[in-house]
Amino acid sequence: MEIEVLGPGCPKCQQTEKIVKEAVAEAGMEANVEKVTDLLEIATYGVLGTPAVVVDGEVKSVGKIPQKEEVKAWLEK
Repeated sequence: MEIEVLGPGCPKCQQTEKIVKEAVAEAGMEANVEKVTDLLEIATYGVLGTPAVVVDGEVKSVGKIPQKEEVKAWLEK
């Protein structure tokens, strides 16, 4: 599973990355969590707000810090 956290590195983006990594660890899943800070690369997803979370190429969250339970639900699908 490939998970990307999109954002320039702001505190909300850092918190989102932390939550995603914790959710993956708690779910006991294998996932590659990557931080994407390049604004041009972020724009290729059509994302206008950050932080954003992309799971296996599908945008799951934009412009907010997701709840850990929400992230776990994405991992189960």
